[in-house]
Amino acid sequence: MLKSLAKLATAAAVAATCLALPAQAASDKAELLQHANQTVTHLRHDPAFGTARTLLQHARAIYIVPKLVKGGFIFGAEGGDGVLLRRTAKGWSTPKFYGMGSASFGFQAGLEQAELVFIINSERALRGIEGGNFKIGAGAGLTVVTLSGGAEAATSAHGGDMTVWTSATGAYGGLTLNGSVIKADTDENAVPATGPEAQALRRNLDSL
Repeated sequence: MLKSLAKLATAAAVAATCLALPAQAASDKAELLQHANQTVTHLRHDPAFGTARTLLQHARAIYIVPKLVKGGFIFGAEGGDGVLLRRTAKGWSTPKFYGMGSASFGFQAGLEQAELVFIINSERALRGIEGGNFKIGAGAGLTVVTLSGGAEAATSAHGGDMTVWTSATGAYGGLTLNGSVIKADTDENAVPATGPEAQALRRNLDSL
């Protein structure tokens, strides 16, 4: 009898865990989308963004990392989660989830976190990211331009393949993106993000 009760208790615990995991995943996705929306608002009010509004209007996609921080991420010592939206004939697509990480982003002492927005200007840059395990750097054959002086990058009069806006808190002394990796989160992307948080993000982007 006791053994049967123990088995039932174990089964109930496992079932509860299985039910809780999707709910937690949905909550995490909603929170990331909310933070991405806040980052877009921060971008809107940064004077450095003014020169890139035209680029965004003709961009192939946008990749938003609301919080790039040190420690504990699957890619290495530093990283963050982000969302990618394609530009379509009907506006911005349903967000897809991509992680970004590196052994080191070149954070200076005292830097706590950074926001990143990649304006993806070329189809080859978009294909590279969507292809999986995309690594930023000279080896990718892409030019990357920065709007605010927070990252080391190549420059181009036409915005390059990707234009990056950065914002950071702490003793900010520079952020190096070379060698960082962008990879799709297949688990998060298994269920489309179509909730109110995704809709709010798309509306905010449309209004830029």
